[in-house]
Amino acid sequence: MTLFPRSSGILLHPTSLPGHYGIGDLGDNAFRFIDWLVAHGQTIWQVLPLGPTSYGDSPYQTLSAFAGNPNLISLDKLVEEGLLSEDDLADTPDFPTDNVDFGWIIPFHNEKLNIAYKNFKKVKDKSAFEAFCDDSAHWLDDFALFVALKNDHDLRPWVEWEPELALRDEKAIADAIKKYADEIQEQKFRQWIFHRQWYDVKYYANDKGVRLFGDLPIFVAHDSSDVWANQDKHFLDDTGNPTVIAGVPPDYFSPTGQRWGNPLYRWDVMKEDGYSWWIERFKAILSLVDYIRIDHFRGFEAYWEIPAEEETAINGEWIDGPEEHFFQAIKDALGELPIIAEDLGVITEGVEKLRDDFNLPGMKVLQFAWSDPTNPFLPHNHPVNCVVYTGTHDNNTTVGWFSDEVDDGTLGFMKDYLGQDIYDIVWTLARVGMRSSGHTFIMPMQDVLGLGSEGRMNTPGKLGGNWTWRFTEDGFDHSGKDALLHVTRMFQRHPDQQEKSYGDIATKK
Repeated sequence: MTLFPRSSGILLHPTSLPGHYGIGDLGDNAFRFIDWLVAHGQTIWQVLPLGPTSYGDSPYQTLSAFAGNPNLISLDKLVEEGLLSEDDLADTPDFPTDNVDFGWIIPFHNEKLNIAYKNFKKVKDKSAFEAFCDDSAHWLDDFALFVALKNDHDLRPWVEWEPELALRDEKAIADAIKKYADEIQEQKFRQWIFHRQWYDVKYYANDKGVRLFGDLPIFVAHDSSDVWANQDKHFLDDTGNPTVIAGVPPDYFSPTGQRWGNPLYRWDVMKEDGYSWWIERFKAILSLVDYIRIDHFRGFEAYWEIPAEEETAINGEWIDGPEEHFFQAIKDALGELPIIAEDLGVITEGVEKLRDDFNLPGMKVLQFAWSDPTNPFLPHNHPVNCVVYTGTHDNNTTVGWFSDEVDDGTLGFMKDYLGQDIYDIVWTLARVGMRSSGHTFIMPMQDVLGLGSEGRMNTPGKLGGNWTWRFTEDGFDHSGKDALLHVTRMFQRHPDQQEKSYGDIATKK
């Protein structure tokens, strides 16, 4: 079977699922969504990074590149396991149903997970939990201690802890492991529960023919267990603060660029041990998903280095990344690479060569297509080996984009290119993407639901108000599902059409 058959799917982060506890989770609606995908011919569920979020609630700035977000744990599933009771959830507030209020839901979920852990301590057979801890020790031990310390320091960044803890003095770390032993176990318990519940979702999806697309940001957050536990692998000063940070120069999204603030890797140090941290990172995410979209792929060819003291991303410079040597090391360790390269933004011949040398599909976003016939995002310019999107989590919804961002010149070109007036922008763009020769087409759930700017997931460079969108249960019955199934069949992306060749279809009487 080909790694990328002709297919289509939906982009939806699990936090955006419906549910009773203020945030989408891995409970019944996750399984219902998979059934919904199958019923409407979709074989891909694309998600954002699954890690535990911190300040700003961004899934791209997490406390760990390996851990899962405990807020995704289904409380109802914990009731089914006997780790919570119905009475424990009787005080559930009337959370908003169409958005996530992180400041409200996080304390609530923490309280319930605390109760679940206390009940788990009474369980006699902990062999499955202990096996998980042993198998995951290479990241879990540091992460659990990191969270315990962070909680005891009022959630302050690790560089603001006592120097002996921040800089990992051997005796201070040994003492902390003893002092916080119970909380360390609780954090490990939460990760065990998350992984068990996620694997249940993954196995169900795979059994139904649905593949999961994960998301791997190239950089990790400074305030993370990854940087705290691997300080020698990042450009940090003697207090642990970054000396240079990641971002991108001015572009379509921001005239001052984007100053992400992530510390940059010391690729020379990572190369010395064969990129072992990265290999473990790939292994971990590939245990959770079937494919990985690498966010900011171009950073492996060259990345934008910004002095940490700069307030914007304007005054940076391009620095060579690890390039081919890195991906060859990953391929040697893991075999065929089920990777999608996020190759948007400032793309050079070197980036394209790196992508193509390893036969990685790139991305084509239709909202960026409407300028002139040579635009690479227009469908007649798509290679087969690409993933086509109406828009991504960083774009406005299709309706919002068409209403707020398309000027008269762009509209005129669209009409000329399509040879028709545009009456329904969502399904016009969906048809354009579905008919592309690109092997994969994905649209955000917001587009299926026909939502405007109110459904936008993220606005790059905007502080606050991001990552909160959710759909409600009536969305499962929205009429967009019928249009989705129709265009999926029309353009031969339905799974039951994949065994048919063009000749079979053309000669069938």
